[in-house]
Amino acid sequence: MVIEQLSVFVENKLGHLSDIAEILGGAGIDMRALSIADTAEFGVLRLIVSDTRRARELLAEAGCVVSVTRVLAVSLEDRPGSLAKILRALSDAGVSVEYVYAFITQKQGNAYVVLRVEDNARASEILEKSGACAGGEGDIFPL
Repeated sequence: MVIEQLSVFVENKLGHLSDIAEILGGAGIDMRALSIADTAEFGVLRLIVSDTRRARELLAEAGCVVSVTRVLAVSLEDRPGSLAKILRALSDAGVSVEYVYAFITQKQGNAYVVLRVEDNARASEILEKSGACAGGEGDIFPL
């Protein structure tokens, strides 16, 4: 399933990450997945949240630089080798994976990952053939 991800540029200064978490938490926005990559001066915080539009507005109002990217949420069997299988399928088909990170869900028995690829539609077709499936919205954001 294609979902929206927030990318927030965060200065590597004391309290900036906690400020972001407080802004979202205070607005009742649930963070379902996150990843942060950093350099000496700044980090890129990637978030899957329950209300992307509102989160983007609030963070921009707080002075954060925020962008929205469409990524894939993928469900796979929760057993060794499952991620390797889907990554191999994408690689063999010539689809480059820019990054991947895991997210949590209340559904048992499956593992969930976020994938950033160059072509979401093509990657989705390849993944479906390899036995992975799109995470359902109810898996990501429980009712």
